[in-house]
Amino acid sequence: MEDIYAALDGENILPKLASQLSRHLLFPLIEFEAGKADEKGDDAKARQILAGKIKLLEDTNMADYVAELYKEANNASEAPAEYTKKRNEVIAQLDKYEQETARISELLTMEDVVTNLRSDKVANLEFLKKEHKVTIEMVNALYDFGQFQFRCGNYSSAAELLYQFRVLSTDNDKVFQATWGKLASEILTTNWASAVEELLKVKEAIETNLYNNTRAQLDHRTMLVHWALFPLFNSDTAREPILDLFFTAPFINTIQTSCPWVLRYLIAAVITGRSRTRNSSQNQKQMKDVVRYVRQEAYEYSDPITEFVSALYIAHDFNAAREALARAEQVCRGDFFLAATADAFVDAARHLICESYCKIFSRMNIRDLSAKLGLNPDDGEKWIVNLIRETRLDAKIDSREGTVVMNHPPNNVYQQVIEKTKGGFFRTQVLSAAVSK
Repeated sequence: MEDIYAALDGENILPKLASQLSRHLLFPLIEFEAGKADEKGDDAKARQILAGKIKLLEDTNMADYVAELYKEANNASEAPAEYTKKRNEVIAQLDKYEQETARISELLTMEDVVTNLRSDKVANLEFLKKEHKVTIEMVNALYDFGQFQFRCGNYSSAAELLYQFRVLSTDNDKVFQATWGKLASEILTTNWASAVEELLKVKEAIETNLYNNTRAQLDHRTMLVHWALFPLFNSDTAREPILDLFFTAPFINTIQTSCPWVLRYLIAAVITGRSRTRNSSQNQKQMKDVVRYVRQEAYEYSDPITEFVSALYIAHDFNAAREALARAEQVCRGDFFLAATADAFVDAARHLICESYCKIFSRMNIRDLSAKLGLNPDDGEKWIVNLIRETRLDAKIDSREGTVVMNHPPNNVYQQVIEKTKGGFFRTQVLSAAVSK
C-alpha cells in the first residue's frame, strides 16, 4: 500500500478511507486512481499503483488475476511457479468446500424444505437434523465456504452462501460477521437495494450485539459509515435512508469523533440532493445541520468542499465561496465517490450561491452575479434564465440594464412588528451595557 500512497497527491483522501475498507472494497478505489494516472500519461505513478495492487491482492485467493498483474508489472510472459502452486491449492480447497456443502446447499433450494423453515433457528436445525441429517458442522461449512468464495472474488456466490448460513446459524458472532460479508458482497456486485438492507441489518446488530461496549460500537460504526458511501453515491433510492442514518445522533457523533473527513461526502450528498423544483424542509434542515458541523469541525478537518460551505454560510463571503467552489469541483472530479456527481454538485452549489445572493439584493447586475457563480457573463445569463424558468423564481431579467430584478414580498404587518421589536430590544441591551461601563 505504501507504493500506492506514495503515488498520490497530498490532498488525496484515499489513505484515510483505506483503514476502514476491506481490501476487496478498497480495490475499486485503487482502480480509479490507476485510471487517473493513465489519463494523465503518468507512467511512473501507474507502475507504483500496479505494484500496490499486487501487494493488496496477494493474500487473497485471486491467484490467476494476481498472476496477470505480475506479468504486466514485470513485462513477463509467465508468472513465477508460486502463483501456479497457489492456484492449485485454491482449486483443491474449492473442491473440498463444494463437497462439504453440496448436501445442505441442495436442501436449501428444495421448495418442500424451505416452506417448512420458520423464524426459529433452533427449530429449523432440529427439523433439518431429524428429517435430513444436517449437522452443525455442515452449517458452519457454509460460512467457511462463503468466506472462501469472497476471497476468490466470487461475490455473488459468497452472498448466497452467507445468506444460507445466516438463516440457520445460532452463533451470533458468526452471524454478525456473515452480515458484514454479505454487505460487502452486495456492494461489490452493485446490488444497491440489497446493500442498503444489509447495511441496516449491520447497524441493528451493532446496537444490539455491542450495546455494552461503546468503543467497539464506535469502531464498527466508523467502518459502516465508510462502507455506506458506496450505495450513497451510486443509487438514488439509497440516498435518503443512508442520509437519515448519518444524521442520527450516534452516527453524526461517530463522524465528528472518528472520521471528520466524511463531512466531505455528507455535504456533497446534501447539496446534490437538492431539488430545483421543490425545496423540501428536510433538505433545509440537513443543510443547517451540515453548516453547524462544518463550524464545529473546522479546527479538525478542512477541504475545498467544507471551505465552500464555510465561505457561503459562515463567512458570507461570495468571492471566497466562488474560489472554494472552483477547487471543490476539482476535488469532486478526482474523488472515486464524487466523480459521477461533480456536475450536479457544481450546479447545485451555484444555486445556493444565487439563492443567498438574491436574499440580500433586490436588483443584481448579471455580470457581477455571473462572476460570483464562476461563469462568464453569457453563460451566467443563460444559467440565471434557466434557474428562473425551472424554479419559478419570482424574478425577471432587464436585458437593457443587464440586471436581474427580484420581487421580495414584504413581510406582513405582524411580522414587521415582531422584527422591529427584536431590533429595539437588542439596541436597548447595547445601550444599557454602554451606560453601565
